[in-house]
Amino acid sequence: MRRAAAARGAVIVVAAALAPLLVWNPYQLHTLIMAGIFAVLALSLNLLLGYTGQLSLGHAAFFGIGAYATALVSVKLEMSPWLGMLAAIVLPGLAGWGIGRLALKLRGAYFVLLTISFAGVISLVSVNWMDLTNGPLGIPGVPALAIALPGLPELSLRTKGAFYYLVLVAVVLAYVLCRRIIASRIGRALVALRENETLAESVGIDGTFYLVLAAAISAAMAGGAGGLYAHYTRFVSPEVFLFTYTVTMVIMVVAGGKGTLAGPVVGAVIFTVLPEALRALASWQWQMLLYGILLIATLFFMPSGIVPALAARVARR
Repeated sequence: MRRAAAARGAVIVVAAALAPLLVWNPYQLHTLIMAGIFAVLALSLNLLLGYTGQLSLGHAAFFGIGAYATALVSVKLEMSPWLGMLAAIVLPGLAGWGIGRLALKLRGAYFVLLTISFAGVISLVSVNWMDLTNGPLGIPGVPALAIALPGLPELSLRTKGAFYYLVLVAVVLAYVLCRRIIASRIGRALVALRENETLAESVGIDGTFYLVLAAAISAAMAGGAGGLYAHYTRFVSPEVFLFTYTVTMVIMVVAGGKGTLAGPVVGAVIFTVLPEALRALASWQWQMLLYGILLIATLFFMPSGIVPALAARVARR
């Protein structure tokens, strides 16, 4: 069973690696890059929403902190962009740990409200702390990432084709990290807390510790996606904190199949590519209508998500 799953995963990765050879349109390649960045974001949110049952509606804050962290390190401090990427992972992780410590002792609606408030405060800071963030003007000129190997010329990741492979590596790493966590004692504790927190704590599982740990890892992953976004677009502005990013993440996780590893990735690809496909077929008013109809139909006919529904159908055959 594990070998079959590994074989399917290898086929999907190889197919994804060959995608740039089949996609000649730069805009289509851009769409695939954004789908990869959203896949990392959806996997990060799924760790909280899917495996602990805690809904974060401020996840865009961690995405934005990651984007601003690497922009400030590489532009204002003029340090290596890879140090910026490290900051893009560590700072949101610390923020997630702090938010988890504050809110997860209360759980549920209090966690939702605190994450929304946190995102709002961080967004206001990005607009009003002019000396640090340039306010609404944002931070332009974020440098492209590059790889330097001994004895070889520096490999720039400036082009879309090169950046696509970096994003693909990030998606694979995020997927493997989530898989290892879920298969470990930590993952079993998270699922136990989601199913019955009182019973889990009665057998010695420290609920607050494991939930705070999940919040910190989830925030660090979202920050890493923000760092990738900053080095891809080469520009960061307060728009990275938009609430629509969080809503999009929730749609990808729920429609793809929360509590599964493949669901958020499938949801990210479908709900990034779908609006672009509709753009070529209809005006933006009809795009929104068709998008809403397709989303409602997906949730109505497949309430557990696309991946669990397809897996159940295959199992019945």
